[in-house]
Amino acid sequence: MMTDRIRIGIVGGGLAGITVAIALVKHPHVDIQVYESAPNFTERGAGIGLSPLTLEALDDIIPSAVDFLKTHAGAVEIDAARLVIGSGPEAGALVSDIGVAAGVTMNRAPFLQALLSLLPGDMLHAAKRVKSLEQTDSDVTVAFEDGTDAHFDAVIGADGIFSSVRNHVVGEEPEKYAASPAGWWDCRHLVPFEKARAALGDESFKVDRQYAWLGDGASMLHGLVENRTMVQCIIAVIDKDLSTDRKRVVTRQVLEDALPASWNEGPVAKGMVELILDQEDPKGYAIWEHKSTPTYVSNRVCIVGDAAHTTSPWQGAGAGMAIEDAFILSHLFGNVSSVGEINAAFRAFDALRRPRCQRVIDTGRGTGRLFCGQDEVAGLDAKKMNESLGLMFAHVGALNLESHKNDALKTMRAFLDS
Repeated sequence: MMTDRIRIGIVGGGLAGITVAIALVKHPHVDIQVYESAPNFTERGAGIGLSPLTLEALDDIIPSAVDFLKTHAGAVEIDAARLVIGSGPEAGALVSDIGVAAGVTMNRAPFLQALLSLLPGDMLHAAKRVKSLEQTDSDVTVAFEDGTDAHFDAVIGADGIFSSVRNHVVGEEPEKYAASPAGWWDCRHLVPFEKARAALGDESFKVDRQYAWLGDGASMLHGLVENRTMVQCIIAVIDKDLSTDRKRVVTRQVLEDALPASWNEGPVAKGMVELILDQEDPKGYAIWEHKSTPTYVSNRVCIVGDAAHTTSPWQGAGAGMAIEDAFILSHLFGNVSSVGEINAAFRAFDALRRPRCQRVIDTGRGTGRLFCGQDEVAGLDAKKMNESLGLMFAHVGALNLESHKNDALKTMRAFLDS
C-alpha cells in the first residue's frame, strides 16, 4: 500500500484541465493542484456540444452527468443535428440528420463554473503563468513567472493551443509541431431565442437541435444553449489568405466579401448576417489546429486537450476528446501504485489517445471542406454529401469506451513488464 500520495500538477484551468482534475481527485492516493495563468478561472468562446459518447465518458467521471449539466450549466438536451444546404440551386435540401440524439448543448462559461464547483477551492491557483519546467530523477519542477515554484511527481499540461508544456514535451524544434491555420475563420454571437427565431424562421426551432447550413465557401451553424433562452450563431468562412492573425474586425462589408453571392438567395444567410452584426464590435477568429504531434508524453510530463490535439470544430469533437483524455487518465492512475509507474501510465495514454485524436483532427479538416462545398467528389450535391459525411463521422462516435479503457490498462501493464 502506498504511504505517500502521488503529487500531480495540472497546468491550465480550462475545461480540459478541470475535467482531468475531477477525474483524478477521486483517487485517494493522488494529490492534485491546478494552476491557471489568467487572474480568474473563466472560459470564453462559443456554445459547446457533448455527444452521447462524450456524455458516457463524463458520466464515469461525474455520476448523472446530464442531470448535473442541466441543473448547473443550463444544458439543453437536443435531437439529432440537422444538416441542410444553405446556398446554390439545392438551397434548403436536407443533407442529413446526424444521430438519433445528439446529446446536450450549453455555453462554455457556465459549463466551466459547474465543473469548478466540484473541486475544493484550495486546489485551484489563479494568476500562475508557467515560466519553465525541469525534470529530474526525483521530481518535476514548475517555475512560475511570479518567482515561485512547485514540485510534483508528474505534470499534466492542459494549457491550450499555445501550450508551454507542449513545447517541453515535444522537445527540440517545438515550432515544427506548433498549431497553424486550418483554413477557416469564424464569427460568433449569442442572441436571445426570440430574436433568433424571428430572424431565422419558426421551422428551425420546431425541434431542439443544432442546425448546420452547408454551402459555397462557408457554413453557418446555430444551436440552443442556456436552458433554451439563447441561441449560439456562427458563420464560418474559408480563410483565403491563411493569415496568422488570429483575430480580425468583422463588418458587413467583410462578410459580403467573404460569402459568395450564392448564399444571398438561400434561406438563412441574410438572417444570420444580421444576427452576427447585432453586437458591439464583432470579431472574427482564425481556426487553428495541430497538424501533427510526435508524442503526448516526456517521461513524467503529459499533455491533454487542446495542448495535445487542437482540432477544427467541424465535427464538434474538441471537448469530447478532452473528456475522453480525462476518462483514460482516471482509469490509468487508478491503477498506478507508485511514482515509478507514472511514465508507463503516460506512455499508455499516448499510445491509445494520440492515434484516436489525430484521426479526429484529420477527418475534421475534411468535414470542414465538405461543409463549405470544397469536397471534389460531393460538391454541393445533398445525396453525395450525405454519403461522404457518413464516412467522416462514423469513427468519431463508434469508440467503445470500455474497450478503450481496457486497452489502455493492458498497454500500461505491458510497459511495466518490459
